[in-house]
Amino acid sequence: MENKIRVRFAPSPTGGLHIGGVRTILFNYLFAKQNKGEFILRIEDTDQARFVEGAEEYIVNCLKWCGITPDESPQVGGNFGPYRQSERKADYRKYAEELVKAGYAYYAFDTTEELESKRQVIENFRYDHQTRKLLRNSLTIPHEAVENLIKEGAPHVIRIKMPSDENISFIDLIRGHVSFNSNEVDDKVLLKADGMPTYHLAVVVDDYLMKISHAFRGEEWLPSSPVHILLWKYLGWEDDMPKWAHLPLILKPDGHGKLSKRDGQRLGFPVYAINWIDPITKEKADGFKDVGFLPEAFLNMLAMLGWNDGTDQEIFSLEEMISKFSLDRIHKGGAKFDYEKAKWYNAEWIKRSDASYLLPYVKEVFEKHEIVDIPEDYLLSIIDMVKERCILLPDFYEQAAFFFKAPQAYDINAVKPKWNTEKVEFFEAFIQNLKLGNFENSAVLEQNFKTLATEKNIKVGELMLPFRIMLVGGKFGPQVFDIATKIGKEETINRIEKAIEAFK
Repeated sequence: MENKIRVRFAPSPTGGLHIGGVRTILFNYLFAKQNKGEFILRIEDTDQARFVEGAEEYIVNCLKWCGITPDESPQVGGNFGPYRQSERKADYRKYAEELVKAGYAYYAFDTTEELESKRQVIENFRYDHQTRKLLRNSLTIPHEAVENLIKEGAPHVIRIKMPSDENISFIDLIRGHVSFNSNEVDDKVLLKADGMPTYHLAVVVDDYLMKISHAFRGEEWLPSSPVHILLWKYLGWEDDMPKWAHLPLILKPDGHGKLSKRDGQRLGFPVYAINWIDPITKEKADGFKDVGFLPEAFLNMLAMLGWNDGTDQEIFSLEEMISKFSLDRIHKGGAKFDYEKAKWYNAEWIKRSDASYLLPYVKEVFEKHEIVDIPEDYLLSIIDMVKERCILLPDFYEQAAFFFKAPQAYDINAVKPKWNTEKVEFFEAFIQNLKLGNFENSAVLEQNFKTLATEKNIKVGELMLPFRIMLVGGKFGPQVFDIATKIGKEETINRIEKAIEAFK
């Protein structure tokens, strides 16, 4: 029987969750669910110097907003815990020591100052097969002296001993055959002086102990692959090594380089899933959730950055993505981020969503503007009237605020060129008609308006724009007679009267 599909997302709690990270989560999740497997969230909090308070909770909240629920995590638990690396510290030292005993790793006692002095005298210095013999480590210090240093508690790290001139190859599920020469890779630190593992050791040990079957990660980790492959081999776990898939980068809009937080700030769009405020600098980075994206649209947009199903279909629900996802449709090259296209996805999702689904989002938008206690049926009908005009969720306020309060300003310049006394008289007569006539039906209201225009010998087209601006303040909104019917007779009359004064 084939082993169960188990994939993981293992972020460091060092800051906000970039959209590249969320896309990695999504591809992991789609692959797991399509194969009736399990998706695990593991927190890689071994870099204590960069640990940021609140970052783990933020990551969990991002997943919750996206509608992606891990099968195992620090919050959910599971049979392969603990799910925070800081709680697995003893495991890592044990395996690092095993590597030293087997001759695949060594103790290094060099201080920061000693390494810096080597950088001054050796051009492009790195700790590797060529320089290790010049440094203070268990390969150059007598065995007894090494034991004494360790007993005395001398600060040290454990480094992998990279072989010289060895070809290290593997099959990447996206890129095919990938090969590295070991001379290109330095002797990476596996265990730090504080006893915490680096990513290189921890990711291998955790993937083994958690029985991870497939490892999806960004292509920036490709150069680290030789170290990880050797660790699987040196620890005797080669047969259990997960299948690798290195995902293409999400690129800047111009295609030159990886998309970064700075690009978002510079060009005015979010690059995080939800708002992130740095607890130290208090610097705020906008998130897609907070600028008004629906989670379905956000995930749909992310999936299409580097993947398609081979058809022209662009709108996918999460369930459709699970059923249609395939690794062979992931592109090898980076995907350019296009914020206008991202907004298009959101507009399409808003347009296609039921008013009842949009209701809590729209309520929240109005509450921010102190419009509260709206009857639910009334708000549902308004959502249906304006949703096709909304790109982001805050647009519901711009497109529908006039249903709840009269405009405070008017687009006078749009009215002024053709405004005259005949039009003033028309609207004054229309007010009288409204007071006397049937107002329940927008079709009847429209007919009365057009009949009066014919009697006054004024083209209907010249009256529609002023009427719209009287009711909403500008050249936008749904069908104008629907607006009038919705706000009611009294409010329509008040707005016409107020606007006539303003137009003077």
